[in-house]
Amino acid sequence: MHNYDDLPHWFADRAQARLQYLYEEYQVASVLHRIVELVLAHRQQFPPVEQERWSEEDVLLITYGGSIKSEEEVPLQTLHRFLKEQLSDSINSVHILPFFPYSSDDGFAVIDYRQVDKQLGDWDDLEGIGSDFNLMFDLVINHCSRENLWFIDFINNVSPGKEYFIELDPDTDLHEVVRPRSTPLLVPVHTHTGIRHVWATFSEDQIDLNYRNPEVLIELIRIFLFYISKGARFIRLDAIAFLWKEIGSRCIHLRQTHEVVRLLRDIIEAAAPQCVLITETNVPNGENISYFGNSDEAHMVYQFSLPPLLLHALHRGNAAQLTRWAEDYPRPPPDCTYLNFTASHDGIGLRPLEGILSANEVTGLIEAMREYGGYVAMKSNPDGKEAPYEINITFFDALKGTWRGIDQWQVTRFICAQTVMLAIQGIPALYLHSLTATPNDQKGVEQSGRTRSINRHSWALDELSQLLQEPKSPQAIVFDELKRRLLIRRRQLAFHPESDQQTINLGDHLFALWRLGKYQRILAVHNVTDQPQHLSLPPHPCPDEQACWKDLLTDVTYPKSESQISLNPYQALWLEACRSSAW
Repeated sequence: MHNYDDLPHWFADRAQARLQYLYEEYQVASVLHRIVELVLAHRQQFPPVEQERWSEEDVLLITYGGSIKSEEEVPLQTLHRFLKEQLSDSINSVHILPFFPYSSDDGFAVIDYRQVDKQLGDWDDLEGIGSDFNLMFDLVINHCSRENLWFIDFINNVSPGKEYFIELDPDTDLHEVVRPRSTPLLVPVHTHTGIRHVWATFSEDQIDLNYRNPEVLIELIRIFLFYISKGARFIRLDAIAFLWKEIGSRCIHLRQTHEVVRLLRDIIEAAAPQCVLITETNVPNGENISYFGNSDEAHMVYQFSLPPLLLHALHRGNAAQLTRWAEDYPRPPPDCTYLNFTASHDGIGLRPLEGILSANEVTGLIEAMREYGGYVAMKSNPDGKEAPYEINITFFDALKGTWRGIDQWQVTRFICAQTVMLAIQGIPALYLHSLTATPNDQKGVEQSGRTRSINRHSWALDELSQLLQEPKSPQAIVFDELKRRLLIRRRQLAFHPESDQQTINLGDHLFALWRLGKYQRILAVHNVTDQPQHLSLPPHPCPDEQACWKDLLTDVTYPKSESQISLNPYQALWLEACRSSAW
């Protein structure tokens, strides 16, 4: 018999309210009982740890487990060695993209949620990385591989998997369903009982799970707690927006999906309050931030509008749209923040630009990225037509030029982009291939036949190490300078995720914002053009005549009386408002 007294007093009532919205009344008591048992067991084995959720020192690195390889060891061991030797003072957290046995999509078609792909290493290797860095795992919650044993059960019509998936008549009217792909939504499957059609949002190899069956929810909660027990501090809910299906609806962001996110947040608060729940929803800005809820859903949401808007600003040499977005975007609610990034394993999403850029502006950006070697992935609209969904290109090569064409500013422009991301309110996340200035992997595209492979290069450790030791290589310049800026950032209290942000409109050529901490103020200014620009300084916040501005990036000090500063092409300034030059 479970003892609710061993749980926070609010947990059972909250969980019951979530379940009552999801399931029939006769199911709720049993499902609640089983969830309580799972949470109690976890609390007994891993007592909750109270700690500060985040600070200005938090920086995430995003990487695949096999992004760096050597012949001497398995990739996870190579990754651990590279992290310790090169980045231990620059980052403190690592998002290792799905490292499970998989059948497609570079890990996001999971065959076994509880095993580590043997080609990468094992749980000991992951826990080794976790001994030196915070870990972020993906909970691939919407779908699994058709090679998963659950789906094999479905094919054979045996429990439990026979009721884990969504089977529909292929003539069902699903035209309103929001699609992130152009592939068929229902895919035929040969089973022991004939051909059956199952729901597959992303590909015919990624079969959606049926959360109307509470057994599916309970099983994914087991996996969720298992990941936490293996050391995950951050849990990313992959493709969460599509979780629940209602025929006749858009099947995205449904109330039931939000209730599942709230339930997972409740479980974290009760079982592992040191952990952070993150939602991944590559959708327009207003829809994306809905996953904050009322401070009762995700602790963090991805800042999906930032990468394409930042790319647009630097491509056009015009920060107007970026500034307008930064002025208007909602501040995160209490105990929530943004995960800021410019690139990840996926492409540069275009849906987050809806309502921000015009169709002509988006088309112009797409055409430019094609000239720089990129590709465009499409999605299906309700009217049956296709529309651009994302640009597949490395962020480094996306910035090899502007609307005028390719130029000599690629490295400087790219560093400026990353510096903007580091200054914005939230926690920064750098993709390994941004940190290493990785160019487009066209060979990877040819070998895999998938355009996303352009941004999923696998480095040979010896080759990467050699490039990082060549002072004039783009990889060394970017790597060393971003490490330097990360070290500076991690020492500034004004960059705490909960420090306020105020955007300043300094015209089309500069992107500027205040970061306002309790004990520090930083004015971050970025020249988004290939021409020198002049900054007219705002009034200094300190009345002392000896007050000054100190640029944290160059260690140059400007007296309070200075009225104007010049910025080189793509230069960034982090101006700390100091009380005096000796401060």
